Amino acid sequence: MSHPHPKKTEEKQPPKPAASPSGNEGEGSRSAARAYDAGAEHAAKDPKRVAALAEEAEKALEGPEGEELREAEERGKNAVKGR
Repeated sequence: MSHPHPKKTEEKQPPKPAASPSGNEGEGSRSAARAYDAGAEHAAKDPKRVAALAEEAEKALEGPEGEELREAEERGKNAVKGR
């Protein structure tokens, strides 16, 4: 039996990986990203916490690890610029 319009073949999508029995979401974990974002937002809304972290960062920059921290900052800035 001939059909007037042949069926279009559908492109097959690669199968989605099966969920890990351990619940591991793999690289790019959405639940971890949501938890991090919520924690960062919560910390940023607490002025005392922000002030304490700023003071801690200032002490670290003035301490023995200061040079290493400034170098890491420069590497990060250069990476963003695409150097």
